[in-house]
Amino acid sequence: MANHFSALKRARQTVKRTAQNRVHTSRFRTIMRRFREALAAGDKKAAEAQFRETVSAIDQAIRKGTIHRNAAARYKSRLSARLHALPAK
Repeated sequence: MANHFSALKRARQTVKRTAQNRVHTSRFRTIMRRFREALAAGDKKAAEAQFRETVSAIDQAIRKGTIHRNAAARYKSRLSARLHALPAK
C-alpha cells in the first residue's frame, strides 16, 4: 500500500478513473453488440437507425479516450460496409 500522500491520492484517482473507463467501455461494447444483432436480424431500417446511434457512440468513445481515432474510423468503415451489404427488404 502507498505511504506518501501523493501516492495515496494517485491510488484514489486510479480507482475512480478505472470505474469510469469500465463504464465507457461497457456502454461502447453494448451498442456495438446491438448493431451487430440488428444486422443479423436482417432488418435494414432498424439497422440504419441503430447505425446512427452506434456511430455517435463511437465518436463519444473517441472523446472519452476509450478507443483510438484510427480504430474508430476502422469500426465505422467496416460497420458501414456491412450495413450497405445488407439486402433491402
